[in-house]
Amino acid sequence: MSSNVTIDIRQLPHAEGLALPAYQSAHAAGLDLVAAVPEGAPMMLAPGQYALVPTGLTIALPPGYEAQVRPRSGLAAKHGVTVLNSPGTIDADYRGEIGVLLINHGAAPFTIRRGERIAQMVIASVVQAELVPVISLSATDRGSGGFGSTGR
Repeated sequence: MSSNVTIDIRQLPHAEGLALPAYQSAHAAGLDLVAAVPEGAPMMLAPGQYALVPTGLTIALPPGYEAQVRPRSGLAAKHGVTVLNSPGTIDADYRGEIGVLLINHGAAPFTIRRGERIAQMVIASVVQAELVPVISLSATDRGSGGFGSTGR
């Protein structure tokens, strides 16, 4: 079951003429974000290099929601390009430009052109936890078993 939420979005001047984020299929979870780099000045990511790519967008999320910036699987599979801090989190009280921190894990340079789909944005509800200090925690079968401790 899905529900809808209304989100105010603003295009900054350097994103003029670019498409707003859009779902690419009827049941898509993520809205595609595009690069708002200058038409005549694409960004080049050398292998191992990362950069903050502008989207030219600001949003106003309602309280109780976040936006997650996630990689596009096609960029990762074809070029080794992904979102470095995946998922990036946009909080409901942030009003600055959405930037996408891309890294090139591929073997060849990657060019980011104006209007290229570079990431996806998923809108999600948020639950804030109330932390309660205690002396000890309840026991479980797993206990303090860490990485690789399950399935033995």
